[in-house]
Amino acid sequence: MTRSVIADLDAVLSIARQGSFRAAALELGMSTTALSNSIAKLEQRLGIRLFNRTTRSVSLTDAGQTFVERVGPAMADIHYAMLAAQSLQATPTGTLRINAFASAAREVIAPLILSFLRRYPQVHIDLVTEGRLVDIVAAGFDLGLRQTDLVPSDMIAVPLGLKRSNAVVASPDYLRIHGTPTVPADLYRFRCIRARLPNNALLRWPFEKDGNAVKIDVQGSITLDEPSLVRIAAQNGIGLGYVMEADVRDDIAAGRLVRVLEDWTPPLAQLALYYPSRRYPPAAFSAFIQAAREFAAANG
Repeated sequence: MTRSVIADLDAVLSIARQGSFRAAALELGMSTTALSNSIAKLEQRLGIRLFNRTTRSVSLTDAGQTFVERVGPAMADIHYAMLAAQSLQATPTGTLRINAFASAAREVIAPLILSFLRRYPQVHIDLVTEGRLVDIVAAGFDLGLRQTDLVPSDMIAVPLGLKRSNAVVASPDYLRIHGTPTVPADLYRFRCIRARLPNNALLRWPFEKDGNAVKIDVQGSITLDEPSLVRIAAQNGIGLGYVMEADVRDDIAAGRLVRVLEDWTPPLAQLALYYPSRRYPPAAFSAFIQAAREFAAANG
């Protein structure tokens, strides 16, 4: 079986899985036009139509469904055989695809991911950040990165040991002029920087102390949907901001921002890498998991 045929069959399976030529093209790292041309040529060689295509949807034909059902297991065996061979590599190579929340990725990019790449320069990491939970297997990812309470129960998890919490911060000048809140209810008297979540809802700031939980619907003159912008607005005295402590740790240490209500922002669940059980993990995958375990031990 030639490499081009394997690629064509992988393309068919990706389109069937994603239900979209565009999504499959992104997963495969090729243009939609190139993918469409490859499928058209394969259909011509086979003498059957695999997909029903309209401007709005893609679905398997009856012949395509039968083809996928037969080819899928065979391609899985082929890829497992290739992975078994790759696992014997002395030097890890290849691509690792990781899906993560953006906030989680910011916490590990320098100490774990970039450190790993310096150690294994022949490995390529494709890191995709998004605010929704995805099925990493169905979406074609090798690993996911989420807080431990969001890891699916059928996945293997590697807790990373990082101490994490939210933080309410403001500039020193803002607090000097307006005062400092001491309990969450005080925030109703302060100008705050509102945050919009990925689902378009406005964040109600969550707090907890001694078993008492409360959410505050803050008010302010600006609403932002990116934590780095909240940080900038807070530094410039626009109001109090609610962010991940890791995102402003350096600013707090340097005095550019001051943390308040710290006793109302308890530790959050740890971050964990997670992945499905694999019979023959590639050398790059095994090396990354080992690096993650070393990272966790250093932060435990």
